Amino acid sequence: MDNSVFIGNRPFMNYVTGVVMQFTTKGFDEVIIKARGRFISRAVDVAEVSAKRFLDESVEVKNIIIDSEEFKSREGRTVRVSNIEITLKKK
Repeated sequence: MDNSVFIGNRPFMNYVTGVVMQFTTKGFDEVIIKARGRFISRAVDVAEVSAKRFLDESVEVKNIIIDSEEFKSREGRTVRVSNIEITLKKK
């Protein structure tokens, strides 16, 4: 069951379409939108546009998880990157 959409560099509407397709053609009751770092604000926008403009408010935000991860960069420094998971569910 792959009901996740990972936000990155692709055009904004690709992600909105992906979320809408998960609900409509694949029939999922929940879709998780995931993003890290600078793409967090884009994930919030994708969730809002999907729910309010394309799915006519037939879905709602079920849960939001924010966290951060630490890892080593290529230069050997410890880097902390924030991430978000927004769970949308059918009403």
